[in-house]
Amino acid sequence: MRHSLNKLAILLLTLLLTSCGAYFNQPTTPQDARISEKTQVTRTLETFPLPADPIVVGVYNFKDQTGQYKNVENGSTFSTAVTQGATTILIKALEDSQWFRPIERENLGNLLNERNIIRTTRDEYRTTQNEPPKRISPLLFAGILLEGGVISYDSNILTGGVGARYFGAGTSSQYRQDRITVYLRAISTSTGEVLKTVNVSKTILSQGVDVGLFKYVNFQRLLEVETGFTKNEPAQLAVQEAIEKAVEILILEGLKDKLWATKSGPETDQELIAAYNLEQEVENATGLYERAYHDHDYRHTASGGMGVAFIDGDYTTGVIDFMGSLGYKYRILPEISIGLQAQIFKLNATSDNIKWWLSESAQVEYNILPHDKLAPFIYGGPGLVLFADDTEEENLSRWDAFFKLQLGAGLEYAFSDRVSLVAQADWNSVFSDKLDNFIGGRRNDFYYNIGIGINYHFGSNKTKLKHKRK
Repeated sequence: MRHSLNKLAILLLTLLLTSCGAYFNQPTTPQDARISEKTQVTRTLETFPLPADPIVVGVYNFKDQTGQYKNVENGSTFSTAVTQGATTILIKALEDSQWFRPIERENLGNLLNERNIIRTTRDEYRTTQNEPPKRISPLLFAGILLEGGVISYDSNILTGGVGARYFGAGTSSQYRQDRITVYLRAISTSTGEVLKTVNVSKTILSQGVDVGLFKYVNFQRLLEVETGFTKNEPAQLAVQEAIEKAVEILILEGLKDKLWATKSGPETDQELIAAYNLEQEVENATGLYERAYHDHDYRHTASGGMGVAFIDGDYTTGVIDFMGSLGYKYRILPEISIGLQAQIFKLNATSDNIKWWLSESAQVEYNILPHDKLAPFIYGGPGLVLFADDTEEENLSRWDAFFKLQLGAGLEYAFSDRVSLVAQADWNSVFSDKLDNFIGGRRNDFYYNIGIGINYHFGSNKTKLKHKRK
C-alpha cells in the first residue's frame, strides 16, 4: 500500500506544480460580484497617446454574424456560441481608447422618443402662452460609422491530449481550441467611402487534467482516488479582446494613412507606426496554430555537422563512435531539394575491430513544412561507402567500395532566413556482409548515423519563386 501511495503522491505533485493556478483556486463558496476583468489589450488602449481631435463615431449594430450555437454532446441547444452584446463591447472599447466619441445609434428610436417627450412636456408647462419654447440641444452627428461584426466561430480547430497509466495509477490531460474572428470597418458619412477595414482572430482554449489511482492494496481492499480540473477560457473575454484589438489596429491604420493624428505630434505618430509595422511583420510570418512562417527564397544550402555512427552487423559488441559530414543542397521547390553529402565515420564492431570509412551519397529531400521555423523532413538516396583504413584485413582491402542505400529523417529549426539547426538520423544498407570484416549468415550489415549540424542558405532567386507562387 505504501508503494501505491507513493506513486499517487508523485502524480498529485506533478498535477499541482504544472497547473497550480487553476487547482488552488477551486471555488468552494459563492463569490461576490466584481468589476469585469481587463484584458491586456484594454490596458494598451487606456495608455494610448491621446488624439489631436477625438472622432465622433456611430455604431448602429456590431452583431454576431456566425449563426453558431453552442456544442452539446446530446440533444440540441438554442444558446449561441458568441455573445449577442458585441455592440456594447465595441462602444466600451471606443471609450477606453479616448480616440472616439461614441454616440447612441443602436437604440436611436428610444432616444428620439425621449426627446419628443421632453419637447411635449416643456410645451405643456410653459408659464405663459407667449413664452418661447425651450430648445433641446441638437444631436451630434457622426463623421464616421463603424460597421462589421463577429463573422466566424470555429469549433475544435485543434484538439488533443496525453496520458499514461501504470498498474492502476495514471494521469491524463486534454485540450480543445476554438477560434473567433471579427471584422471592423470605418465608413465616411459624408461620402460613404469605406476608409479602413481590419480583422482580428482570437483563440479560445479549454483544457482538462485528471489524476487517478485504482488499485487493490490488499485482499478484497480496493483503493480508488481521483482529482482534476477543467478550465475553459470565457468566450465573452475572447470576443472583448478581439474587438479591442480591432479598435487598436483601426487607430494605427488611420495613423498610417494620415486619417487622424496624435496630440503629441508627428514624432509619436512615427513611433507608433514603426512598432505596428514590426508587429505586422511578425503576424504575416505566423500562420494558423501560431506557426511561425518564413519564405524560402534561397536556392542553395551548404551544411556541416557531426554526430555518432554505430554498426548493426554480425557482432553483438558494436560501440557508438564518431561521425562528421559536409553537404550541399539545391532547392527545386520549397518542399523538394536535391544534393550531395560526404561523411567520414568510425564503425566499432569490437574493441579490436575499429575502422574508418568514407561515404558519398546523392540525396532527395522532402521538407514536410517548408515555411515553418520548425520543420520535419525525410531524405534518401543511393551512394558509395569506401573502406579508408591503412591496414589490410581478411575480408577488406584498402579502398574497398560498397554500394549503399540511405533513408533518414530529421528536424530543421530556422534561427534566421540564412541559418538553421538540423538534427537528423539515417539508416544505411550496404548490401554486403563485409562491413564488420566478418562474413556469417545470410543477413547483410547495416549502420546508423545520428547527428546535428548547421545549414547555411544562400543564392536567393526571388523572381522565380514569386513567378511560381503566382
